[in-house]
Amino acid sequence: MRVLGFGDNIVDRFVDRSIDYPGGNSVNVAVYARRLGLEAAYLGVFGDDALGRFLREAIADTGVAVDHCVVRDGESGVSTLRVDSGDRVFLGWNGGGVTVREPLVLDRGLLAYVSSFDLVHSSVYSGSEGELPKLAGLDTLTTFDLSSEEEYRTPGYLDRVCPYADLVLLSCSHLDETATRDLLAEAVRRGAGLALATRGAEGAIAHDGRTTVAAPARPLDNWAALIDTMGCGDAFLAGFVVSLLRAGWRRPTPPDRHQLERALHDGADAAHDQCFIEAAFGRGRLTGCV
Repeated sequence: MRVLGFGDNIVDRFVDRSIDYPGGNSVNVAVYARRLGLEAAYLGVFGDDALGRFLREAIADTGVAVDHCVVRDGESGVSTLRVDSGDRVFLGWNGGGVTVREPLVLDRGLLAYVSSFDLVHSSVYSGSEGELPKLAGLDTLTTFDLSSEEEYRTPGYLDRVCPYADLVLLSCSHLDETATRDLLAEAVRRGAGLALATRGAEGAIAHDGRTTVAAPARPLDNWAALIDTMGCGDAFLAGFVVSLLRAGWRRPTPPDRHQLERALHDGADAAHDQCFIEAAFGRGRLTGCV
């Protein structure tokens, strides 16, 4: 089984540590799928600056293939953040740099490459919305992270994404359970095959229009060893989809209740384990290194 991350890559600059780390939603899901034993690759645009080289080398070092990526003239994306009592606090970003400003357009050759994967994942930070109809024409499953911002919850935006997604992920830690379930139902009504909500310590909920399944978060068993929560949502998604793929999830074969329950628990395990890893997947270097 093979998973492809398509879209964003970024440098996560921890100002309290003075360390730059590789990351990005699409990158992280590919790296975490690889960590769980699947073949994985990343497809996107790197800047031609020193940070772009750092990102490309760090991702490749995890065993995730980057051989179909493109390097463009321009700066890499950088987000700045700090950690407060284990929780990441985002301070700002540069808009994603050339990765988002000049995203990949999937031509015939790249679509043939994508079709060799069982699942392709992208996100609101990738500028990939216009490519989703092309992905929907493949046998490859498509997942999409809708994040937590309200601008990605509007009917207009959901209509750009949901009809072409086999699964959408929504971060809902700021919502109560009723509002979360309503949002999942809305995403499915607008075309998503399956909608998944992560709610932090409150657990997660999955809904496919017929079945709704909820599961608790896995409590931390060693708070003293907690490093930070960077990448926990991405790790949950990776654990969830890898579980479903191993259970036989394909577009003609949607998961049943038992498989969804198992996947929610596997996602919770992956998110738990991510709390003990520095940043998204380690491999940091001091800020300013070239």
